[in-house]
Amino acid sequence: MSTFGGFSPVAEPYINRVNPSSFHPAIHIQELVFGPLAMVHSDSDPPLLDHYGILLSCHSTQCDEPQSRVTMEECQLPLIDLCALTSDDETVCRASAAAICKASSEWGFFQVVNHGISPQLVKKMRSEQVKLFQTPFETKAKSGLLNDSYRWGNPRATCPNQFSWSEAFHVPLTKVSDEACYGDFTSLREVMTCFAAAMSELSRVLARILTENLGHGKQARIDTICNETTCFLRLNHYPACPITPEITGLVPHTDSDFLTILCQDQVGGLQLMKDSKWVTVKPNKDALIVNIGDLFQAWSNDVYKSVEHKVVTNATMERYSIAYFLCPYYDSWIESIVKPSIYRGFTFGEYRDQVQEDVRKTGYKVGLPRFLLKGSDDNTGLYTPSITANS
Repeated sequence: MSTFGGFSPVAEPYINRVNPSSFHPAIHIQELVFGPLAMVHSDSDPPLLDHYGILLSCHSTQCDEPQSRVTMEECQLPLIDLCALTSDDETVCRASAAAICKASSEWGFFQVVNHGISPQLVKKMRSEQVKLFQTPFETKAKSGLLNDSYRWGNPRATCPNQFSWSEAFHVPLTKVSDEACYGDFTSLREVMTCFAAAMSELSRVLARILTENLGHGKQARIDTICNETTCFLRLNHYPACPITPEITGLVPHTDSDFLTILCQDQVGGLQLMKDSKWVTVKPNKDALIVNIGDLFQAWSNDVYKSVEHKVVTNATMERYSIAYFLCPYYDSWIESIVKPSIYRGFTFGEYRDQVQEDVRKTGYKVGLPRFLLKGSDDNTGLYTPSITANS
């Protein structure tokens, strides 16, 4: 079964069970620092604490008292009003498109407003998402919900800093409208189908602008290799994590797609690498966040940047988000349309296989540097010292 997204479906019994009478490092730490009340949790929670405790017990690094959560520099991502794209004034349209391309080059991230997805639809989707994740863990893990796409934590983690304190449903778009995937969650299907369609349309508008900016227009239209059979919608939940700020909700990574569109709540926690330091993205209730993936960086020959990002945990509040991934067919040929190329050509399937092989062997995603042509400078900044969250 696919582990696309860095989590693993839990169709089989959880293997990291421990004898209740044995010493459990994570529980021991919680009791010492937070007291017995810190052990209270819902039956909807996945066994994140169990898995993290086992990683601690198998790892030589000592876990000291939790550090205070460091306040990172907060950034305002470039904000682009997409209403301008439909303006009667051609100058206004061109300026909006140019802003999208500039942000993709300088930041690798930007946010959009007036994006065509109504606040009412976002609110309904969030309500259904919360109900879904409040379902008992055993039901989420074993009932085959949403194409049996439930995953949590990180089964490939070999040490604590590779662990993600989160759970998700990573759903192929082809299954979003499949009534058989929803079980008792009948109201989720209608809302999720509308939401996925809106995100899909927005992704194509943005991809078209970014491709045409490279000067190849319809010759390199991503529409021909990306459609509903190749893309994914992921529902994310990050439970509150009072144990230690060193645990990430989602480990540092770049996305192995063309682009990602994120709809997040107001809790915050998304951080990205900017000028060699982590900065926190300030939530905007009216905006969606867009980031460039590895494939667009290769496609554009480094004109656009796939930037490392992560999610940090919150000690007291849970966080919800929904991500749309614009992916091609596995046999799609990816090569730089700006010449001379610094990357060799590859298929999307080859790229994913290489990422997964690196993760299996080393615990780390290498990504695009694996595909640099001989003599090219490795200035991509894509080596990620963590297990990928979007493999």
